Amino acid sequence: MAEPIRVGIVGASVARGSWGTRAHIPAIEALPEVELKAVCTAHADTAAEAARTYGAELAFHDYHELVDHPDVDLVAVCVRVPYHHEIVMAALRAGKPVYCEWPLGANLAEAEEMAATARAASILTTVGLQGRGDPALSYVRELIAGGYVGEVLTCHMTLISAGVIERPADRVWSADVTKGVNTLTIAGGHSIDALCYCLSEFAEVSAKVATAVPQWRVAETGQMVDVTAPDNVLLNGVFESGALASVHVAAVPHHGGGGWRLDIYGRDGSLAVSAGGMPQMGPNRLLGAKAGEPLSDLEVPDRFTTVPEGTPKGPPYNVAQLYTRFADALRDTGATAADFDLAVQRHRLLDAIQRSSDEGRSMRLS
Repeated sequence: MAEPIRVGIVGASVARGSWGTRAHIPAIEALPEVELKAVCTAHADTAAEAARTYGAELAFHDYHELVDHPDVDLVAVCVRVPYHHEIVMAALRAGKPVYCEWPLGANLAEAEEMAATARAASILTTVGLQGRGDPALSYVRELIAGGYVGEVLTCHMTLISAGVIERPADRVWSADVTKGVNTLTIAGGHSIDALCYCLSEFAEVSAKVATAVPQWRVAETGQMVDVTAPDNVLLNGVFESGALASVHVAAVPHHGGGGWRLDIYGRDGSLAVSAGGMPQMGPNRLLGAKAGEPLSDLEVPDRFTTVPEGTPKGPPYNVAQLYTRFADALRDTGATAADFDLAVQRHRLLDAIQRSSDEGRSMRLS
């Protein structure tokens, strides 16, 4: 077996319980293809603590040192979205492949610059749209392509998650829509990408994006802060195939968290896939039926699982699935990864959804 690819994670704080520590590190620990070589946090003491806790050889509190280190083969960017651009660009300038969490940038322009830089330098990249690593969603994609439901006529997708009316002071920054972290970009971005992965890209969208809760209370002080980040997304769309779609993604203050569901209806049958949370987290339950049959559970074939038995379920699982695909791509085995160009395509779709709402008209996508 080839030597494992050495990963450096930017965003690995022990105390904060970051996505890097909850998902990436357990995923890397489960895989023979990759190893955790380096960690980076904002301070020297927290970096040293992370290295001790997770068994990394190298610890940095300056991400420039991590991306430039010769023993780091792959840079994983798991920090807050507003910092993605500067860290990813530094890694690309250092010639390092990058796994960046979603959203790629705080806006479309940042994403486009990162993708163009990687493309110009022929550097391999992947973006954390983990739904594309989920075995059930990959099986849905195969079933649709193989004609299980026949011609797709229409589909309906919902995700109503738990929102807030109060935030701790260190999370109030996400009230600002320009920071790129909200229901449209996170819950919407992941779930709409899962929809497109299973079916196809949109040719036209008509949307309403709203901020139903326009103020949050700061937990520690009681101060009220204005919210510009959206918490509700309604979307009607037409796929490139001509099939129709309706989508509702929302974060509500009370009794949310009912999970995600996608119903697909074709001329010859139907599919329904659902999860207790967001689709990229899994596990997703899959039901299907041909015309005249009742919906029943479909077993997902083992060929869609690329990680070893014992890989932790929950957040690490589909992250690990993406790591195995990216490792194959880096070793030039012909495998493909969800790269920064895909991320730009998804950013453009979200941008079209927002512009449709702002301008009160349908948007065509090229």
